[in-house]
Amino acid sequence: MQSKEYSVEIGGKPLVAQFTDLADQTNGSVIVRYNDTVVLATAVIGGDEREGIDYLPLTVDYEERFYASGKILGSRYVRREGKPSNEGILSGRVVDRTIRPLFDQHIRKEIQVVITVLALGECETDVLSVVAGSLALATSDIPFNGPVSALRLGKKKETTEFLINPSNAERELPEYEMDMTVCGKDGNINMIELGGKEINEETATKALETAKEELEKLQNFQKMIVKEIGKKKLVIPATGHSAVVKALFEEEVGKTLKEKLYVGPGSKIGYELEAEWGKLVEEKLPGEDVGKAKEYFHHQVNELLHREAIKNNSRPDGRGMDELRNLSAKAGGISPVLHGTGVFYRGGTHVLSVLTLGGPKDSQTIDGSEKEKTYMHHYNFPPYSGGETGRMGGTNRRMIGHGALAEKALIPVLPTKDIFPYTIRVVSESMASNGSTSMASVCGSTLALMDGGVPIKAPVAGIAMGLMMEDEKTYKILMDIQGPEDHHGDMDLKVAGTREGITAIQMDVKVDGIPVKILAESFVKAKTARLQILDVIEKELNAPRADISEFAPKILSVKILPEQIGAVIGPGGKIINKIREATGTEIDIDDDGTVFITGKGIGAEKAKKFIEGMTHVYKPGEKYTGKVIKVLDDIGAVVQFGINNEGLVHISELAPFRVNKVSDVVKEGEEVPVVIREVDDRGKMKLSIKQADSEFAARKGIKPAAPGVGPSGSHGRTFGGDRGSFRGGHDRPYTPRTDRS
Repeated sequence: MQSKEYSVEIGGKPLVAQFTDLADQTNGSVIVRYNDTVVLATAVIGGDEREGIDYLPLTVDYEERFYASGKILGSRYVRREGKPSNEGILSGRVVDRTIRPLFDQHIRKEIQVVITVLALGECETDVLSVVAGSLALATSDIPFNGPVSALRLGKKKETTEFLINPSNAERELPEYEMDMTVCGKDGNINMIELGGKEINEETATKALETAKEELEKLQNFQKMIVKEIGKKKLVIPATGHSAVVKALFEEEVGKTLKEKLYVGPGSKIGYELEAEWGKLVEEKLPGEDVGKAKEYFHHQVNELLHREAIKNNSRPDGRGMDELRNLSAKAGGISPVLHGTGVFYRGGTHVLSVLTLGGPKDSQTIDGSEKEKTYMHHYNFPPYSGGETGRMGGTNRRMIGHGALAEKALIPVLPTKDIFPYTIRVVSESMASNGSTSMASVCGSTLALMDGGVPIKAPVAGIAMGLMMEDEKTYKILMDIQGPEDHHGDMDLKVAGTREGITAIQMDVKVDGIPVKILAESFVKAKTARLQILDVIEKELNAPRADISEFAPKILSVKILPEQIGAVIGPGGKIINKIREATGTEIDIDDDGTVFITGKGIGAEKAKKFIEGMTHVYKPGEKYTGKVIKVLDDIGAVVQFGINNEGLVHISELAPFRVNKVSDVVKEGEEVPVVIREVDDRGKMKLSIKQADSEFAARKGIKPAAPGVGPSGSHGRTFGGDRGSFRGGHDRPYTPRTDRS
């Protein structure tokens, strides 16, 4: 195998790019290693152009392999890879969103980038995949305006330094408060993914400034490789738009385009104008490519929106640059059967979020990992939300991405398991779409969580910021972008957070990159918008409701000693299954001895009392009410109390005076007060009635026995007094049981 390697140090660890003939049928390929994580990236371009389309036909496929983790995964019956995981889809989206703006958008030949994960080490693959994809493209003959670089920045609480490409172990630390993936080229940023525990805008900006330095190192590394082994690029000339198309546009559309587009809010206006233009071309210019004609339409709309925003401070719906659309928030009111609901309107974007609570067994196990997700956020985008017809069912990459973004935004404010041991699922339904349903989902879900009584730390709101840019000095930042601004703008910057700080950021661009200075300004404006939205949310519901829905399962927790887990489970699960059946509950036990009991009605309370009784560590001095289950006249009474616990009340502990027979004082089946006198090293307990209630025997009319007279029928036996045992005759000591099941 022919091979050539290049290496650069990033974050104190070597990143190695290996170029081989392993995949030599591709236009470009590379194997990239970093901290034992290895990915293969390949790039191929098709030979024929696709006709009738008005977009770049780029596909990024992220391929996971079970062998990368060193495990045989899958189900018992299917031991090979199936559809990609959500994590794989999200990693592929990171690559796609980074490289897509760096192609000439007039290309109509199929381009496919495939990322295959070969080995999983101590770092995530998304950052490495971007670098690998960039190198495969940049060294190939495929036209590509790269290279582009990527890295991850982390930050711990109480520190000012950033971690460069932190390991997975570092990212799991409790003090880890910020996780940012940054992609960029030539000093600008073109993709951001951030999850944070209420970090401030200054920290986010400082992180980007720090990232610029390391990105520049990666850029120079890639440029050196391209200069040495890069192939000559294919020339795919842009086919100009025909004079007849331009003339028809100017005559039929151009003069009235602004008048038709700048008529107020509405996402369908631009699509309707585009459809009308396509029909016009088909009717009057039957020989022309409708896809190319629509491309010219988009170009003209793009020019109009940029010119009006930058030169005239004008937006299609008449708002100012820093003006939000009308806001509305509603918690609850759909149906009492639902555990919690939230409805959020921002202009023409309407989202319904629904909360469902479940027990620990309802958590999601991530394939290839021992981790369990106890919070799931799912997002649906039915075709009717855009006023269209279409196929229903299933999910797509966009839906998975939007759900993951909302999930990331809300995780920092969720209660810990010890406070709220529920599995939480929120589903956001896009009911009407006109710009950033993902951020509206964050707002609606905050309402649903509070409506359902989930004790979140603080409400979270999100906003999408846009940009119309001529150059880094001539630009306009747009607050709360709607349809046409989202489609034709240069930036889609989504920022979510609380009043205290940012919990999530996601940014895509349609240009090569955005200067950090503009992003810093956008963060500040996004905070202003976020606070206004939080005012509306908190006016509707300013705190989580005191109680969860009566229709939600009740979860109680009990802490037992780890060595008691086996006793609660029982041989073959006999005891725990018996409790489940008797109480109608689900019972889960963690390795640390935390028992979670999930059920409805009084079943959970019954199960909790049963387990507490089974596992209680009894101590001298504790008082109980028990039932006499056996009377031994010359010895004492066996009393059962709690859950299947027994102890002996010696005859001398029945009353503060001498009695002749045990049966004179207590009878089988009678309830009596007892106090624990002693617990031996085997858990056997000695009890006392007289210490629990000194008047118990006297109230029954029992009088002290005559002095010197022993218990009835003793015939000279020697009793062990308060030792609770005796000798003589053929009798044997009675040993009370404490382990009956």
